[in-house]
Amino acid sequence: MIIEIQVPSPGESITEVEIGNWLVADGAVVTKNQEIAEVESDKATLTVIASEGGKITIKAQEGEKVAVGAVVCTIDTSVVGVKAEAKAEEKTESKTEVKAEAETKVEAEAEVEVGAGAKVKITEVAREMMKEHGLSVDELLSGLKRIGKKEVEAVLQLPKAETKPVAAQKIATRNAGREKMSSLRRKLSERLVAVKNETAMLTTFNEIDMSYVMDLRSKYQQKFTETHGLKLGFMSFFTKAVATAMDFHPMVNAQIDGDEIVMPQFVDVGIAVSTPKGLMVPIVRNAESKTIAQIEIEIKELAEKARSKKISVEELTGGTFTITNGGVFGSLLSTPIINPPQSAILGMHNIVDRPVAVNGQVVIRPMMYVALSYDHRIIDGKDSVGFLVKIKELLENPERMFTGGHDAGKLLLGI
Repeated sequence: MIIEIQVPSPGESITEVEIGNWLVADGAVVTKNQEIAEVESDKATLTVIASEGGKITIKAQEGEKVAVGAVVCTIDTSVVGVKAEAKAEEKTESKTEVKAEAETKVEAEAEVEVGAGAKVKITEVAREMMKEHGLSVDELLSGLKRIGKKEVEAVLQLPKAETKPVAAQKIATRNAGREKMSSLRRKLSERLVAVKNETAMLTTFNEIDMSYVMDLRSKYQQKFTETHGLKLGFMSFFTKAVATAMDFHPMVNAQIDGDEIVMPQFVDVGIAVSTPKGLMVPIVRNAESKTIAQIEIEIKELAEKARSKKISVEELTGGTFTITNGGVFGSLLSTPIINPPQSAILGMHNIVDRPVAVNGQVVIRPMMYVALSYDHRIIDGKDSVGFLVKIKELLENPERMFTGGHDAGKLLLGI
């Protein structure tokens, strides 16, 4: 029986995809639910799954653009039985060979005396190899009780004692590699250029003392892991802080739509994730209504989906604000670029111990520079600076995330 494998729909707005990579060769025998190809849209890379097992015949080549729903390959399911029989025969032959090999490996052994009357067994094959390469028993003994062929070969692999390490000399070349840009990378390039040309982008900076958050993580990390099954990171704190700060500066969450300003009553935070196929930004929806634990779990799930190419277009679509963390790569400071149609993006950076003044005293604290890039057409300087200051306050006093961003003492005293 011949079945057809069609291109899955990445999303309602996408009608065409590009064959990124075939994971199997033409004519190969595949199993049911095996990943056989990767298709790329302008938003994500998705996998094509074999609905049945059998021999595959490829109909579309890598780099070819095909319509959603088009047949990219066929599978001859009648070949599965043949393959199963071949495997059974191969397995039987393999067992016979292993048995014969095992019988062959029963070698004559002899005892050799080494130091202080101690004796070890050595096979005839090992003895011949040692003789050929001029090795003594003492050179081979390193806590071994029995010397065989594998042990001799292992010693031969070791560098000679008199050999001095030599730095590898890289061969000079004038060659240059060339590969086709993926659909996702092309779309990303177009959008980045558009942002520069179509927005009045500015960046404001601040720094955050991460002592409180780091102490909190250190104190409760083990309990958090036991309770939720994953480690507590920094991104969930920043996501919650962003969602809370939006109550004080809602324009940072707003977007321009033609001649109108759209102000969502929810905060959908995009988390920039680096993947082998490029940058993806899965969305944590309604972050304002979620706890730090819920956000941490969702971020991990979305990041794993993005890196394993299991994420859907819906999970990448939308978002009212984005956070990107260059600190994981060692970045000290940067100016992140806005993810349209959003109006702002927060950049996290490396945490570095630096001397700072606290109550008139110079102390060493783990500090992080943060950057907010924003579209000045819709966000004024007061809002952009105030928003970043509010995030600083929330992360240096995390308990305020449970009081709506307000000082807990003032709320307690009703002032």
